[in-house]
Amino acid sequence: MTTATFKYIDPASYEGKGKPWGKVDGPGKSFTLKDYQKTVASLRGHESEFSTDNSGFAVYNSPAREKVFTDESAIRNGYYPEVEAMLKERLPGKIKKVVIFDHTIRRRDKNSPRQPVQQVHVDQTPGAAAARVRRHLPAEEAEELLKGRYSIINVWRPIENPASDFPLAVIDWRSTAPSDFIAVDLLYPKRTDNDDDDRGKEVLPDEKTIWSREGYEAKGETFAVAPSEGHRFFYMKDMTPEEVMLLKCFDSAGEGESLGKKGLAVRTPHTAFVDPQTPESAPGRQSIEVRCLVFYE
Repeated sequence: MTTATFKYIDPASYEGKGKPWGKVDGPGKSFTLKDYQKTVASLRGHESEFSTDNSGFAVYNSPAREKVFTDESAIRNGYYPEVEAMLKERLPGKIKKVVIFDHTIRRRDKNSPRQPVQQVHVDQTPGAAAARVRRHLPAEEAEELLKGRYSIINVWRPIENPASDFPLAVIDWRSTAPSDFIAVDLLYPKRTDNDDDDRGKEVLPDEKTIWSREGYEAKGETFAVAPSEGHRFFYMKDMTPEEVMLLKCFDSAGEGESLGKKGLAVRTPHTAFVDPQTPESAPGRQSIEVRCLVFYE
């Protein structure tokens, strides 16, 4: 157990300014964040008590053959199949199809275009989840699959060293309320090459336009999370590269959704944070997250 500072959206900061927006590649956004002190419990030794069904997240020991994640081809052709096999083995329910559509590598290094995100958030809204199905599958198949149960799972893993520096914290879905979630447009740099695949093409943002929408377009929608006294935070202290955390971003069968089942988690708010117990000598956090569409029988 530790106590740390967590950054939530300040709902008052965007009032009268239209729908809030944030950028995929840096700090640029139309709202401000507010700090709150929260206690965080370690999941270590209690992993079996949490699942993607009840809390919205799960942790497993699942070593990967890939270790450094510097070769784009090795990630897509080697690690992706490992992730798919692991999901089919570990996720509750009978899975008929997995489509991996994105991955992000974060390294806490000034030259890395993707840094750990210190804001409580959810990767996709329900609308963004349905849009991903339509974007990554043939039209006829997509419409058929949207009639059944589908989810988006983020598979999160440390790279090379334990994630003691800027670890990942999650909020137990059971401690949230629907009113906690605020839709935010996710802006991507405009592309001129007609290539809709952003993987491996990340660059550092232009400091001159960080706080402007110039050169950007909305291509996704996330949830910012409003602060709540009831939120219960957890983390996997000193999580190793041999361990993976599954984060549910959306579930069409989650409570309150179109195929909703009472008590079934819909989503997992999460954020990087500064653990005051982390020694100054700890290496900078490196991690990979792989986002997957999962379709069920």
